[in-house]
Amino acid sequence: MTEPAAHSAHWAAQKERGSFTLMWLTAFGLRRLGRRPMTPVLYVVVFYFFVFGRRARRNVRQYQNYLAAWSGRPELRATLRSVFGQFMAFGDSLLDRLEVWRGTLPLRDVQLHDPSGMRARLLKSTHGGRGEILVGTHLGNLDVCRALADLGEQVPLNVLVHTSQVAHFNRLQSAAGDHQLRLLQVSEMDAALMLELSQRLDRGEWLAIAGDRVPLHDGRRVTVDFLGHPAPFPQGPWLLAGLLRCPVNLMFCLKIDGRYQIHLEPFMDAPAWDRSQREAIIRNWVQRYADRLAQKCLLAPRQWFNFHAYWQTLETSDPTGEADAHPRRVAP
Repeated sequence: MTEPAAHSAHWAAQKERGSFTLMWLTAFGLRRLGRRPMTPVLYVVVFYFFVFGRRARRNVRQYQNYLAAWSGRPELRATLRSVFGQFMAFGDSLLDRLEVWRGTLPLRDVQLHDPSGMRARLLKSTHGGRGEILVGTHLGNLDVCRALADLGEQVPLNVLVHTSQVAHFNRLQSAAGDHQLRLLQVSEMDAALMLELSQRLDRGEWLAIAGDRVPLHDGRRVTVDFLGHPAPFPQGPWLLAGLLRCPVNLMFCLKIDGRYQIHLEPFMDAPAWDRSQREAIIRNWVQRYADRLAQKCLLAPRQWFNFHAYWQTLETSDPTGEADAHPRRVAP
């Protein structure tokens, strides 16, 4: 599949420049002042980004309108208040993320929904079992998966990311007191990386990777239906699972009524494919994932923290998402 030309400045590079600085300043203030005094300060910063982030506002409006049309729930259509609410939810998630790193987010504030008994496999991996893959999302707060290390009796978690700021974030986490969760940069899936990840799985460690974030340089992506419109998703998580012959599970971390809910559910057993069928098989997996993500968006509509133009390169007639759509609906 031929992808449209990239923007001169990819959204990931734009976000990366400001994200670490904001996190560092927030971490410094939180450590010095505590959460309560820092909350209004962070909200002022978020308000600044809301006022001057015209492109981000447009992208959030597009997402909210697509979600409303796909679900048949007109009350979810974008308004100035709902768009601002999504920015504020992101600011709140930054404070929660730092509390997770510092180990000050009480476990009583985290509910685990695990109808398939995945926690038992987490426990087993600490006693000689092999680790597995958790495919997360930027819906909610992926960093709350840190709590799984405590719920699973210190199961090591490796979060695979594409950002070049990994070393900075690891230092920030260590300074905040988090030594159980590691960020690993996975710009390219070469033989050395595959060997390292396989060894980590063999040691009982688990791998976590976002399934809804297209990488900066890697061209391996597939376009599927998301909220009634074509959207690019990365192939990386599914290629990784196939190469490592590792079961894949889905993880969603949503804040509902002031408490985080970690939803764990199995997605597929250790995958295998015939080379000639690989593209079609991966597309099917990605579509299933996109459908599940869309359903979960209805549980926390303001917590999908992708502020970039997710559909922009494929949607040209209505870049703001204002026009009525005829989406393919998947009943939640």
